[in-house]
Amino acid sequence: MTKADLVEKVTGLGDLTRRDGEVIVETIFGAVIGALQSGDKIEIRGFGSFRIRQRNPRIGRNPKTGERVEVPAKKVPYFKPSKELRDLVNPGEAARVS
Repeated sequence: MTKADLVEKVTGLGDLTRRDGEVIVETIFGAVIGALQSGDKIEIRGFGSFRIRQRNPRIGRNPKTGERVEVPAKKVPYFKPSKELRDLVNPGEAARVS
């Protein structure tokens, strides 16, 4: 699913114009990005949580030349799905575990 597909889904829910759908989707994405930029954790019950993970600096290798390359520390976004979402995606596994 693309961003445009998501806008179409939102627009199809009611008397919304395509522009209204775009504004809703952009607002949600903007809120998630803003929260992650400020270091907050986002939790959407029944869906999952977004947070930032810190990666330590390391020594990597250029695959073409084999030369050593220093990779700096960085922050990366991380998504952890909720148990409900995992069960919905894998319906057979939930029955076997119980």
